[in-house]
Amino acid sequence: MPRPNDVPINRRRALLAGAGAAIGATAIPTLSGEATASRKNAAAFPLGPFKKSPQNPILRPDPAHEWESSYLYNPCAIVVEGQVALLYRAQNAAKTSCIGLAFSDDGMTFRRRPEPVLTPTEPWEIPGGCEDPRVVRIDGTYYLTYTAYDRRRALLCMATSTDLVHWTKHPPLFPNLPDPGHGPQPWNKSGAIAPVPIQGWYWMYFGESNIFWARSRNLLDWETPGNDDPVAKPVFPWEKSLIEPGPPPLLTDEGRLLLIYNGRADGSGGYRRGQYSGGQLLIDPQNPTKALARLERPFIFPTADDEQNGQVNHVVFSEGLVRFRGRWFLYYGMADSVLGVATAPA
Repeated sequence: MPRPNDVPINRRRALLAGAGAAIGATAIPTLSGEATASRKNAAAFPLGPFKKSPQNPILRPDPAHEWESSYLYNPCAIVVEGQVALLYRAQNAAKTSCIGLAFSDDGMTFRRRPEPVLTPTEPWEIPGGCEDPRVVRIDGTYYLTYTAYDRRRALLCMATSTDLVHWTKHPPLFPNLPDPGHGPQPWNKSGAIAPVPIQGWYWMYFGESNIFWARSRNLLDWETPGNDDPVAKPVFPWEKSLIEPGPPPLLTDEGRLLLIYNGRADGSGGYRRGQYSGGQLLIDPQNPTKALARLERPFIFPTADDEQNGQVNHVVFSEGLVRFRGRWFLYYGMADSVLGVATAPA
C-alpha cells in the first residue's frame, strides 16, 4: 500500500507507450473563443504535485435542504467572473441525486444556492437521479455532461445553459451503448469534453471499464466506435478494476491533451481492493484516439478519515479542475459523502 501522504510526482515515472514515445511540440489548429483561454491556461504533464487542503471537507450535506441532506460529492468546476463555480452531486435520504451550484471567491469557502439546478425529470433519470457532472464553456454556452441513472442503467446525458442556473436537457447521447464491465445492457457515463476543437471535431472521453472516445461537430450530436477502440485500458494495479475520466482535459504547453482520470484497484500490487485514486494520461492531438503516456502510480489517493470512511469507503474521485489565482484547484468526492479540494502551483 502506498505511504499515507500525497504522492510526489516523478516525471521519470511517466510511462511512455508506443512509437510516439518521444514527446515534442505538436501544432494545434488555430484557436478562438474559449479555446484561446484554454491555451493561456496551459499545463505541464504531469500536473502537480497536489496538496490536500487542511480545510477538507470544504462542503458537507445540509440537513436544511432535503435534496442535499445525506451526501454531497463529485463536483465539477469552472471559473466565472472571478469566482469558482462548483456544480456538485447531492443526495437525499432516498439516495436520489440532484446537482447543486455554489460559488467561491477564494476557491475554498462556498456559498450555495438553496435549490438544485438540475433534478431528475426524465424517465431515464428516475428514481436514481442526475449524477457526476462535468462542464465546459464554449462560445458562451455551458455544456454539462452528467449520468442519468434509473437504477437499472447509467446513460450519459447533456444539458446546456448560458447562466449555470437554467438548463436545457438533451436526450441520452448513446441510449443503446453498453460497457463491457456491465454486460449487454446500455451503460455509459463520465463524459469529459476537450474544449479545444481538434481536426475540425470536438472530442469527448467517457466510459467506466475503459476510457472510450467520441467526437462531434456541434457538441450535441456525438459519434463513437463504441467498445472496439478504447483510448486507454486499465494497466496498473491501482486502476486494474476500472478507469473513468475525471475533469475535462487540459491543453498542455506542448499542445497535448492532459486527462486526469479515476481508477479503482483490484486488490493486487499492495493496493486495497475497491480503492479509488487519481491518475493522469497524455493524448496527442495528432491521434486523439490513443493515450500517449500515463503515470504508473496515482498522484492522489485516499488518506484522510473522510476519504477512507463514508457511503463508499476508500474513495478519492476527481471531476473538477480549475486554474485560479495562480494555483490549480482539484475538487473531488471523499468516500462518496463529502467534498474536498487539493491545490498545486500553476
